Amino acid sequence: MRRVRVGVGAGFSGDRLDAALPLVERGDIGYLIFECLAERTIALAQRDRLRDAARGYHPFLEERVRRVLPACAARGVKIVSNMGAANPAAAGERAAAVARELGLAGLKIAVVLGDDVLDTVRAGDYVAAETGQPIADLGDVVSANAYLGAGPIRAALEQGADLVLTGRVADPSLILAPVAFEHDWPEDDWPRLGAGTIVGHLLECAAQVTGGYFADPGYKEVPNLADVGYPIAEVSPDGQALVTKTPDTGGLVSPATCKEQLLYELHDPARYLTPDVTADFTGVRLVQVAPDVVQVMGGSGTARPDTLKVTVGYRAGWIGEAQVSYGGPGAVARARLAGEIVLDRLERLGIRPIETRAEVLGVDSLYPGAASPAPRAEPAEARVRVAVRTRTADEAELAVHEVDSLGLNGPAAGSIAAMNVREVLGVVSAFVPRSLIRPSVTIEAVR
Repeated sequence: MRRVRVGVGAGFSGDRLDAALPLVERGDIGYLIFECLAERTIALAQRDRLRDAARGYHPFLEERVRRVLPACAARGVKIVSNMGAANPAAAGERAAAVARELGLAGLKIAVVLGDDVLDTVRAGDYVAAETGQPIADLGDVVSANAYLGAGPIRAALEQGADLVLTGRVADPSLILAPVAFEHDWPEDDWPRLGAGTIVGHLLECAAQVTGGYFADPGYKEVPNLADVGYPIAEVSPDGQALVTKTPDTGGLVSPATCKEQLLYELHDPARYLTPDVTADFTGVRLVQVAPDVVQVMGGSGTARPDTLKVTVGYRAGWIGEAQVSYGGPGAVARARLAGEIVLDRLERLGIRPIETRAEVLGVDSLYPGAASPAPRAEPAEARVRVAVRTRTADEAELAVHEVDSLGLNGPAAGSIAAMNVREVLGVVSAFVPRSLIRPSVTIEAVR
């Protein structure tokens, strides 16, 4: 039975840069996936593109491509990635320049366009899914990117693409596309598309399924995380798969690691909505068939939704942030007092922030207020973080200055650090009819 082997060399924007090459060299894969986008990272990419129209693609695009392209070309491994981010066309040009420098003439690079639906969202009567607020009321909306599916990637592969760069594409669709292409699954074969999407969901976060994010010393031991292997799925024509990892590496693949990833960001397990299919996780079975090899069976699906999710970015003001460290007896009390002083000073200065945060890291930053567990002992050190979101940069600068002024005006023995002011892009979701979104593919050979 013919199987397709897909490896994932990155599962988020800041993933390791040296993990993908061993997949290519030792993993016997046909496809290498770099999954590098999230709502936050595409918002950052949109901010970069607003500053420089030639930017907006992933900052590590060149580094990742340069590291693996010669080995992929030599072995016939195709690359699929969403590192095009907010500017797939510029990403394609940059990747082509790298290929030319490496002497890889003839390499076919495809760019998937069509996820940018800003004009459509601006012209329509859409609301934020999180709040019900009209998108038009958000003010300066600067970006809107639809989650495309596997279709345009598959079209690029059908045209012989060696490297496919996309913008916003649903994470599991990056893995589903080559599998559906190789097995020639019809676009309405919902059971197999659902099964393939579940495999994609298992792999999309890279080492999260091979023991990385699973590890918890003393409770869930995972060997050699410094060299954790990245995941590989070997998918058969019926949608069943074997999940494993790069040979001769650390990490762990077990039903437990797969279950944790399977439940990641899962709402209704019978109706996991994607651009390609409504996946059904309820029948999934996981069986350990060999060390670090888990068989995945029982995934299915039903018809895809009529709308596509869109990430909408808007100018949401400015953030001023600063931190102060305190040590010795009473450190926590002094840190809390410092935060109270700054917030009181903002009111005295007439600054009306959109929102504020004053928290003591390690004490009540993750579990604020009554939710914070009582410490077993008074910490010997404490660090207060004050963050203020304002409508103008000047107000954010003033807030940071107030933290700085604690040097002589606040509690004793503080060390001020980590001061910064930055513009923030807010992010909300909307749903746009699929019929209004028209992906396209361009493909060129490197000369």
